Amino acid sequence: MGKALSPEATLTNERTAELEAAYNNRARVPGHPAVLDRWRKDSLRVIDARRPETLEYGPSERQKMEWFDAGAGAPVAVFMHGGYWQALDRGWFAWVAPALLEHGISVAVPGYDLAPAVSPGKIIGQMREATELVRARTGKRPLVFGHSVGGCMAACMLSEGRARAALAISGVFDLEPVTHTSLNDALGLDLLTARALSPIYWPVPNGSTPGGKALDCWVGGEESNEFVRQSRHMAAEWGGKGADTHVEIMEGLNHFTALDPLADKDSAMVRRLAALAVAE
Repeated sequence: MGKALSPEATLTNERTAELEAAYNNRARVPGHPAVLDRWRKDSLRVIDARRPETLEYGPSERQKMEWFDAGAGAPVAVFMHGGYWQALDRGWFAWVAPALLEHGISVAVPGYDLAPAVSPGKIIGQMREATELVRARTGKRPLVFGHSVGGCMAACMLSEGRARAALAISGVFDLEPVTHTSLNDALGLDLLTARALSPIYWPVPNGSTPGGKALDCWVGGEESNEFVRQSRHMAAEWGGKGADTHVEIMEGLNHFTALDPLADKDSAMVRRLAALAVAE
């Protein structure tokens, strides 16, 4: 799929530059390499200390997940990582597990194949498979939470009735703006496909939907205006159609440090996840 835009979707050079600056978080946050390095090192320590079980949910090398078990019958939270579907892997995010384990919640951290080798639509399909494996293993719909496009996929799982609740951290729920940036070089999204994969347009979980209907949108206060807008817009759209939505602006945190509260078992974010994991 190419990046060709319809004439009515062509943007001015100034607007394209604005979107590039808003969505290209690595360029926006010069200090991000130190945060990524911390994620990787902390994850190696957690894996060494906790010795999680590695489960295969699909045929490729990346279609595996680390399973951190809190005990028989424990609720499960599935973390979906970001990277615009073209970077990172599950090995960077084992560190999100310990705080939730302290609350008696098992944590699954699945990986997935990356663009441009596979399309975003296929990756969303892989997260369906991973979520369904967790559900089959426990007999219950899990809580899903994710960062950036991981937040997008968490919302997708909730829309489809595969999750009991979802919490998106700095989520991207409308992919159309991304098609106008360099990030789309690897994704190859056209406008129609971007809209089809955007959960803001998907069916809204409500009282008649199997599974849960609670969607939290947490976003760093130091994020670009576009990321804050995405979270507010998603919550307003789904909330207006029957979902239970909540927006939390985390002051002083950028796109990368927005994950920092996951390391603290007493943080508001972890306490919220713990509540959502057992909510009926």
